Amino acid sequence: MPHIVKSTILDAPTDAAWALLRDFNGHDRWHPAVATSSIERANSSDKIGCIRRFKLQDGAELREQLLALSDLEQSFSYCLLDTPIPMFNYVAHVRLLPVTDGDRTFWHWESRFTTRPEDRDRITHMVAEDIYQAGFDAIRRHLKEAA
Repeated sequence: MPHIVKSTILDAPTDAAWALLRDFNGHDRWHPAVATSSIERANSSDKIGCIRRFKLQDGAELREQLLALSDLEQSFSYCLLDTPIPMFNYVAHVRLLPVTDGDRTFWHWESRFTTRPEDRDRITHMVAEDIYQAGFDAIRRHLKEAA
């Protein structure tokens, strides 16, 4: 079972980063892989159990469900419900922590999932680099432009 753990330091306070990441339906405004996103059944994007349906730039459609959200801990968890990618039982956790030296943010993003043995390396690399690292880089640019 692949276990991906990625983290980064953002040169912005946690409140600024959390304002972007907290919106479970907002990743189409900052993540380069996401073309469009909507919350099913017109639910609020911070309602536990809400489902986001989004389309990637390559046209693939996915559905993810919000499992937990904590403003106090600046964290959320979600799972993948539907995807054309051969990965199963995907559950991810995002957590922000303050770095008091310079009023910066530590961003931790991790997931576990299962996949076919022949797809393991390719999918692990895709999630770690094309999703997580690309997300880190995109939020960093977004926060810099907003400052």
